[in-house]
This record gives sequence, C-alpha cells and structure tokens, in this order.
Amino acid sequence: MRYIADIVNADKMSGRSRKYKVIFSPQKFYACEMVLEEEGVFGDVTCDEWSFYLLPLDEDIISMELPEFFRDYFLEGDHRWINSVARALQLLNSLYGPFGKAYGIGRCAKMSYERWRDLEEESEADGQGRKPEIGNVFLMDRDTDYVTALCSQVVYEGLVDDTFRIKCGSVDFGPDVTSSDKSIKVLLNAQDKVFSQIRNEHFSSVFGFLSQKSRNLQAQYDRRRGMDIKQMKNFVSQELKGLKQEHRLLSLHIGACESIMKKKTKQDFQEMIKAEHSLLEGFDIRESTSFIEEHIDRQVSPIESLRLMCLLSITENGLIPKDYRSLKTQYLQSYGPEHLLTFHNLKRIGLLTEQSAGETLTAVESKVSKLVTDRAAGKITDAFNSLARKSNFRAISKKLGLIPRVDGEYDLKMPRDMAYVFSGAYVPLSCKIIEQVLERQGWLGLEEVVRLLNGNEFSVSDSAVEDNPAWESQRVILAVFLGGCTFSEIAALRFLGKERGCKFIFLTTAITNSARMMEAMIEAKA
Repeated sequence: MRYIADIVNADKMSGRSRKYKVIFSPQKFYACEMVLEEEGVFGDVTCDEWSFYLLPLDEDIISMELPEFFRDYFLEGDHRWINSVARALQLLNSLYGPFGKAYGIGRCAKMSYERWRDLEEESEADGQGRKPEIGNVFLMDRDTDYVTALCSQVVYEGLVDDTFRIKCGSVDFGPDVTSSDKSIKVLLNAQDKVFSQIRNEHFSSVFGFLSQKSRNLQAQYDRRRGMDIKQMKNFVSQELKGLKQEHRLLSLHIGACESIMKKKTKQDFQEMIKAEHSLLEGFDIRESTSFIEEHIDRQVSPIESLRLMCLLSITENGLIPKDYRSLKTQYLQSYGPEHLLTFHNLKRIGLLTEQSAGETLTAVESKVSKLVTDRAAGKITDAFNSLARKSNFRAISKKLGLIPRVDGEYDLKMPRDMAYVFSGAYVPLSCKIIEQVLERQGWLGLEEVVRLLNGNEFSVSDSAVEDNPAWESQRVILAVFLGGCTFSEIAALRFLGKERGCKFIFLTTAITNSARMMEAMIEAKA
C-alpha cells in the first residue's frame, strides 16, 4: 500500500493527472485502506474487490491459492483469511449443497465453520429444496497433523512437487528433463493420459508402467505397416495426433523420473527414508539423531536439516534439553546465526520444541516417585530421560494403528491400505482421522484421540438432507485442509475413496509440502 501511495504522491509532485484503481483479491482489508488514508491518497484511489476464492487445479482439487495462510494463522495468529474460507464454503454450498453432515477438528476449522453458518443465515438460502451433490464436508487444521506434511513424499505426484515445485497445477520441466536446451511448462492434471495413470503410484512402480506404456505405443505405431490407403487415411486423421501427444508426454515423464532418480541418489534418499521410518516407529532414535547431526555438519540443505529436526521433535513430543541445545548449536554454526529467529518461530508453532523438566515423567515414573524420596526420584527421572519417551504422536499412533504390522514385504504395486503412500511404513494421520470419523459418522469412540489432539472437534447434521440417505451425494466428501494439503494425503484419500466406493473432493488453502512449510517459518531470507 505504501508503494502505491508513493507512486500517487510522486505523480502529484510532478503535476501528472491520472486515475488510480486498486483491485484487492480475494478480499479487501480495512487495514489497507487505513494506510492509503494515512499517506493522504485515499481520495485519489478507487478501491475494488475481486472475490476470487476458488481455483480448480484438477477434476477433484480446488485451491484457494493462499500459501500465506499457514504462516499468517498458525504462527502470527492472524484470523483475516477465515472469512475467505467461510465465503468459499458458502459458494460451494450454494452450488453443490446443502451439505448433509459437517465434521471438523481444530480451532481454525471450528471458527471457519461457525463463520460460514453465520453467512448462510445472513444470506437468502437459495440452495434449499435442491438435490445436493456433496453429502459430507470435513474441515481439518494443518496443525492437527504436522507429521504427514514433514515426511518425504514417495508417490509420483508428490516427488514431482518436492523436486520441481508444482505451481497452480503446472510444472516447469528444465533442460535435464526435456533433453533440449529449452524449459517446458506442463499442465499436470487428469487430462494428461500418462500422468493420470501414474500420479498416485508409489515411485518404485512408475518406471515399470512407463516402459510398458512405451511398448504399447510402439505397437500402435507399428500397426501402420500392414495398412492399405483407406486405413492409413483413418489412422492419420483419427489416431496419429493422439499418439504423438501421448508420446511427447511419455518422454517428458520418463525424463522427470530420471531427473528425480539422479537428484535423490545424490541426497542419500534411501538413508533419509530409513531414518524417517525409524522416527515414525520410535526405534533407533539415537541412530536417527546421529544421522540428523551428520546431515547438518555436511551442510546438505538447511531446509532438509530443519525438516528432520522437526520430525524428530514432533514424534518424540519435544527434544530433551541436551539434544535440543546440541542440534540448535550445530545448525546455527553450519547455516548461520541469522536462523535464531527461525528456531523461535518453530518453537512458537510447536514444530521444534524442547521438553521442560516435568514433561518427561511417565506413568511408571510417577508411581515409582511416590515410593521413594525426592532426591531418588530426581535420579530416576534422569535415568528415564535417556529412554524413548511416550508422546502424543506415539499415543495417537498406537490408538489409530498408524504403523501397520506387516508380515514380510509390503506390496507397493498392490497396496492394501493408505500406508503405501509412505512405502507401507505409516498411514497419514489426517487421512486416518477422516476415515474413522466417516466410518463412525461422528467422533463417538474417538474421545481419547480427540483429547490427545487438543480437541475443538465438531459434528453437525442437516436433518433435511439426512432424511434422504439414498441420494448419490452421500458418497461425495469434501475434504477441506486449512493450512495446506500434500499430494501424499490426496493420493491416500483417493485410494480410500476407491476402496469404500466414495469420491473425495479436495479444497485446500494451498498445496504444501515439507519444504514450503519450513520456508514459511524461515526469517533469514537469502
């Protein structure tokens, strides 16, 4: 706003006469108008609002394209985007509602839902009496499940996002992918016949599929040899264009796979995945901590080092003071003291925390402490500190069975559950919560999980819609992620939808991944 004011004032000084119009999207803020008033240009500028709330990225993904939402709400405590979320829900409800049931968990989810209901009451209910197309809506805060967002993605679409950054549904493939000196912008959606078949697959299955696809394409090209003129004419007019397009896309995705393989081999990807799985399962914590220390000392990547530290902290319910100080010191020495503010942000948001003295007492320690003197109790606590502690994540993981028990190898080509999106090691917590709540049609029986997740859950039914359970809309679920959603979660819920015979539509404030989350917390801008 000050930049705009400077332009207007500079024009006034030089005697230029112009008309100025500022268009705010998705909404106009009073604070912006205040700045224009303070700078003395409010009367010279016309302010307008473009209520652009929803951007369809694909057949089942709608984004609000608000990447700043995560930092603004979860770190700064700024509630300004809640109205935008409520208006987006109101728009969808007016087009495809009324929604039969609404579920949610998290403070932001609850506020957004309440604001949406207020807006519904204020406006004329134009959707009444119409047959709904979306039956259920589920709102979830990103801070309900940080673990999933911090894990390395191994489904194809997630890896493409981690490696090349998908922006607004498109990606820039550089010369290393295109095998030329040019970069190409490619739209990644269901209309890309090759991509639509591999997007949700585990990366280990993708090469096999692409090589089979190239053989099939070659066979279709080879059909030309035995054709007469009429058949050749039909082939050229009807099939050739489609085959050429498919061939172009196939070569791009093969190039992307090769590029991903090169980059991940350089980064010791397998070692990193192994360390992550150990953290998720709660085994070899000391070994994983050593891996993180080595990662920091080798200065592999400031973002990756932060991510691994945050994953260690969350799965262990905070780091013991000794480890916290040691990792923090090593990080600041490797990547620069300007990151002190980053650590402050991560602590505030709960991504990288230090355990306080009382937090390490387990139930066993408490019982033992009652039987011995205070001095002896202190020694016992110190001894327990060195053992793996129970944390909220561990308790939630046990309650919901997030770590699958597998006899032998997990079959990634024929997955049995949503854990395949993390190589069979972990079922995404966010997706498991959605599965359980939809199965139970509410939070009944999940009281302990809700308590561990700090509550703010809700479940509301629209009796008018409930009276018609046969409606096809009951099989359509709108999953709303506030603070960002990863492609791994999308792949997991698509898999769940196939298994349960229902369809998920995703509404997110933005597509996110571990790197975007860490970048939102970093203060030291290069």
